[in-house]
Amino acid sequence: MRKRLWLGLGVLAAVALFFALDLQRFLSLAAVQGSLGALRDAYAEHGPLMVGGYFLCYVLMAALSLPGATVMGLAGGAVFGFWVGTLAVSFASTIGATLAFLMSRYLLRDAVQRRFGDRLAAVNDGVAREGAWYLFTLRLIPVFPFFVINLVMGLTPMPARTFYWVSQLGMLGGTMVYVNAGRELGRLKSLSGILSPSMLLAFALLGLFPLMVKKAVARVRAQKKGRTAPLS
Repeated sequence: MRKRLWLGLGVLAAVALFFALDLQRFLSLAAVQGSLGALRDAYAEHGPLMVGGYFLCYVLMAALSLPGATVMGLAGGAVFGFWVGTLAVSFASTIGATLAFLMSRYLLRDAVQRRFGDRLAAVNDGVAREGAWYLFTLRLIPVFPFFVINLVMGLTPMPARTFYWVSQLGMLGGTMVYVNAGRELGRLKSLSGILSPSMLLAFALLGLFPLMVKKAVARVRAQKKGRTAPLS
């Protein structure tokens, strides 16, 4: 109990410090565009150090559910290029998300399950049976808040290893879109210009595809089972 209290207080203190020092000003589109030349020069001189520092900052930001993931993804593409940026953002965002998932589970899950266990029984059962499919769908659709998915999934019975690999795979498409857009960072006027309505629709359809396939396979199996059932 005491360990949870100290961890919770530490997380709250880190988040409060982030906002108190107004660190989010460094994660605005204008701020990154203004320092783009200096960041690229630093990467040219200290490549591994820059990538490592960026990676750790992204992991910490994702783990603490801090704002700025979109700008960080764009900056990764703008400074490191498509392939290095994609690798850095993909693994950093997934590791950070998994840490947020684990903190949510450690700090909140027992209390939530005790209080709402009866109401959550059906949800727990559904996650146990098809949680990976639902998480994959949510990860494919970038309109769902990144941090909300991490925290809510931490309250469910989903194994951490399943959360990690499904998130790694499911977020890859969106990561590549943002990193690729980062190569045009200097000309972007707003973050809303990255994803057009048609692209959002495409992501939504892509996200629904795994569930549609699963339902179709289940229906075909049920029909085959019905046809082969012995007559009484």
